[in-house]
Parts: sequence; structure tokens; C-alpha cells
Amino acid sequence: MIEQIDKQYVLQTYARNYVNFKKGINATLFDDKQNDYIDFTSGIGVVSVGHGNKRVADVIYNQVSNITHISNLYAIEPQALLAKKIAELSNMDVGVFFSNSGAEANEGAIKIARKYGETQFENKRYKVITLTHSFHGRTITTVKATGQKSMHTPNFAPYPDGFSYNHTIDDVYDSIDEETAAVMIELVQGEGGVQPFDKDKIQELAKFLKEKKILLIIDEVQTGVFRTGEFLASNLYEITPDIITMAKGLGGGVPIGAVVTTHKDILTAGDHGSTFGGNYLSTSAALEVLDILEETKDSGALDETIIHFQNKINELYENNKKLFTKTVGLGLMRGLRVIDADTLSAIIKEAFNCGVLVLKAGKHTLRLLPPLTISKEEINEGFKRLENALSKIK
Repeated sequence: MIEQIDKQYVLQTYARNYVNFKKGINATLFDDKQNDYIDFTSGIGVVSVGHGNKRVADVIYNQVSNITHISNLYAIEPQALLAKKIAELSNMDVGVFFSNSGAEANEGAIKIARKYGETQFENKRYKVITLTHSFHGRTITTVKATGQKSMHTPNFAPYPDGFSYNHTIDDVYDSIDEETAAVMIELVQGEGGVQPFDKDKIQELAKFLKEKKILLIIDEVQTGVFRTGEFLASNLYEITPDIITMAKGLGGGVPIGAVVTTHKDILTAGDHGSTFGGNYLSTSAALEVLDILEETKDSGALDETIIHFQNKINELYENNKKLFTKTVGLGLMRGLRVIDADTLSAIIKEAFNCGVLVLKAGKHTLRLLPPLTISKEEINEGFKRLENALSKIK
């Protein structure tokens, strides 16, 4: 029934699996036939505190029982408190603008960079340098900011100009010219294959850009909110970017994005806006998510989970070197390089049949993004099922 309705009334922009999930408990999902699945995807890094989290559900219920939305024409208490919380957790002196998604957050970051380039130099600067395997969103501008040529289909042309791409961090230096306003990168490329960059190279680039007064934008849509083990991957890399973008895990499933910047006075009233961005519902949920994850981090539970998950993925790799070439990633943003694209597709399909949900990244990477609150029992069961799936492919 759901497949028929979906195909008749929903635009077919996704190659869907027509399982009908009805309930979730932490990292376990249940469909309408009472089959259970271990979720190593968390809605592509979104359900950071697990499915059916009672604390988040209670906060959402209490908030919508009073005010869900009023608009940004008025002060919104949980929005102000969330901005303060993000600043405190980041250990940076920053201001925050709230949007509804990662793509919108990246749009906001690009607008800040453009205004910075317009107002802070004698000659206008507007160019943004990104990387060839990057992914920054699905809007026209963020598609162009994305460095993957496959995303630049002529179907949606013409695209905004001002974007260029480099294959490596080392290449960025030679691409900078008198019109460069910013460099925009992910510290771990998610869609590009769960590929972390070298810490020393990132620190060197950050120092160089600071000296040249060129903005460093770090896209933390997927790496932020403790996904790599620290609140921000930028904290892990020990850098202070000019702009950071966040989304995905911030709301625990409620749509929210954020542009976080040390340049607190660049945008003024009327420069940017969002009807829904940072409303009572999304910011109340996000505050509770951050409280839960801060407690999980401070207690040592998150670090223990990361170590246990890493040990299990290493064990899986060692047992299946005919299928995998290496392990990649940081924290609970992990991947396994698969020998070829056909094998990767077969693994994802068979894993689902065995009751564990996994993802693809790039052409050859099996990506694992479990909820940050996943239990050791769920981890063990998930890898047991994944090993079972792999045995059927061998």
C-alpha cells in the first residue's frame, strides 16, 4: 500500500526501499511486520540520540503544547539559549544564525563570505574554493559549491559562478588569487568516502588563510555534534575556523541547521533570514539533544562507545579482507573501503535482508553512522548481522 501511494503522489527523487518502519528504540527499528533492524545509519547521521528518545519527546511535547512557532520578528528564548550553548561547547567567541537544513546553513556561510569579500577589501572578493570530492548541499548554489562533477548536471544550469575545486589540501594554495574570499572544506568528507584530512595540513592551511585574511569555512553538517568524539571536528583538529556550518544531528531528527561564525558583525538586519529557522520547536529539541550528548561525553560513555565500535569494525575488516581494502573515518563516522561498486551494492542489500541498515559513501565506501547513544548490545548485534550478510556474499 505505502509503495503504491508513494509512487502515485510523491515526486520520485529517491530510489526507495519500501520497508515501512513503525517504531524505533535507540538504535533498533521495527517495521509493520514486527521485523527488527539495527540502525547503523541514524537517518544519515541525524538521529544522534537514538529513535524514540523520551527526553527529547517530552521536551517536544511540552513545547508544542505551548508555542511551536512565532517567527523571528520576536525574541525566542530557546533559540538564544541554544546559540549560547553552541558557543560554550565550541569554546569559541561566535554568533549563530539558525536555518532548517545543512544546505541552508552552507548558503548562509557563502553569503557571509561574499559580504566579507565585498566589505573588507579594496577590490571585491567573491570566490570560494572547495574540494573535488566535497558535498555541500542540493540547492543551486551549494550544488555548485560541491566539487563532484556528477552533481553539475546541465539539467539545472546555469549555476552561480565563483566556485573552483582542488583535489588535495596542498593544491588549495596555488588556487588562491586576488578575488578569493574563502576556502570551504569538510574535515572528514562524508559523501566523498568518509575520508579524514591530515591534522597538520589542516592546521597549516588555517594559519595561512588567517595570515591572508581569507575566510576558512568548515562544513560540519555531518561531523558536528559529537559525531567524531568532540563537539566539533574543528575542536578535534584544534583550529578556530571563521565559519562553521552544522545540521543533521543537532536536532535529533527535528530539522535545524546553524551557521556559526567568529565574524559576528558581518551580517546586519535584513541581510539574511528564515521563516522557520530557529523556532521554538527546533531549538527546544536541539537544546535537549545537546544536554544529552554533553552528559554522554562527560561521563565517558561516548568515548567507550567509539572504542567498542572501532574494535568491532576493525574485527570485521580483518575477517573480510577479500571484500575490504581498508577502514576509514573518525569517531562514530566510520567506513570500509569495498573492492568494487558492485560488491558494495550487494553488501548494502544483503545487510538489509539480515536486519542491519548501512549506507554508501562515494563509489566504494560502506558508511556506518550509528546513533551516538547506541548500546554495546546493539553494536554487537549489528556487527553479527553484518558478518552474516558478508558470509552470504563471499
